[in-house]
Amino acid sequence: MDDLADCREVFAYFDSKGDERISVQQVGDVLRALGQNPTEAEIHRCVGSFDKEARLSFEDFVPIFQSVSKNREKHTVEEFVEGLSHFDKEGNGMINVAELRHLLTTLGERLSDEDVDQLLAGHNDSHGNVNISDFVRAVMNS
Repeated sequence: MDDLADCREVFAYFDSKGDERISVQQVGDVLRALGQNPTEAEIHRCVGSFDKEARLSFEDFVPIFQSVSKNREKHTVEEFVEGLSHFDKEGNGMINVAELRHLLTTLGERLSDEDVDQLLAGHNDSHGNVNISDFVRAVMNS
């Protein structure tokens, strides 16, 4: 969704005051609605020059969108599987659901318990383990 018309349409959807602007706090939501997945740190870098109460015009927003979409890293399923495999104690391609929950709620961009519940729904087997490869594929395709 790199088309500026689509970008403007999504931007306008978030304009709650009808002044053709969005608040600085909405930048991450608008970027995500446009298919981007910036970290909170990346968003803060992009809006750091604006007052936290500022409202950004579409013209202010476009360079932020372009910067985030250009810097977007394309990670492969294999890279995520490899990363999670470090926690596969038995070497069988599985990770304990409690350990995966701990990783997702305490490391990096921390997820809420509700987010983790959604991600893990239907992925654990009768022994409380999650197939790493199936889990990564499901998350990346959602």
